[in-house]
Amino acid sequence: MKNILLIILLIFVGQTLGSLIGLIKKPKRIILYGSLAFAASMMLGISFFQLIPEGLKITSFYLIIISFFLGIIIMRIIDRILPHINPQLLKKEKPSVKRSVTMLVIGMALHNLPEGLAIGTGFALTPALGIMIALGIAAQDVPENIATIVPLYGLTKKRMKSFIITTGTILFEVFGFIFGYFILKGASQNLLGASLALAAGFMTYISVEELIPAAQIRQNLKVGIVSIILGVLCVLLISFLGQMV
Repeated sequence: MKNILLIILLIFVGQTLGSLIGLIKKPKRIILYGSLAFAASMMLGISFFQLIPEGLKITSFYLIIISFFLGIIIMRIIDRILPHINPQLLKKEKPSVKRSVTMLVIGMALHNLPEGLAIGTGFALTPALGIMIALGIAAQDVPENIATIVPLYGLTKKRMKSFIITTGTILFEVFGFIFGYFILKGASQNLLGASLALAAGFMTYISVEELIPAAQIRQNLKVGIVSIILGVLCVLLISFLGQMV
């Protein structure tokens, strides 16, 4: 129970902190870009150093490959239908505020759901893996929510309303975690392994398609490289500490 509460706390801390920072004081671009690169590195590290290797231990290589690419395809479909972060909404001459806000909220909710499922999948295998995934997702939730709440506030013009909207979508991530954990707890090895690879696909897509481009690494090369290295080292350190416990 303590581990479950810890994960739920991590889910709320990452998203809430990002929303508060975005509303109170938008950080310097270089800090935001570095945070995005760090988060992307952590999520990729968790996917390829933890999720996929753990999945290969309990199911076939072919099932892992299929599930991994299925996760990428699912996230691609979600992005095509409902883009998650869309600052371009603010650049329209006469944007429909109600529609724009609705699109942002639905997009945030649908992206939070698979993130929660990824945490629940890892937790169903071992609590340590679930906590590690939750840490990685919390790290990316901070800069992601900053990047989301700024255009949202620009549309609504109301700080409290923007904050309530973004924090409300956290419930979808919590629901995804609870659903993933209780569905997969005690599931067959093949289903659990496939779910780990699916979660890796989710996280890889989010990193490559959203976080890395948003980090503008080529324009901020030194910060980007340092942040990526720190992200990988952080994953390795957490993995090492998890084995020691």
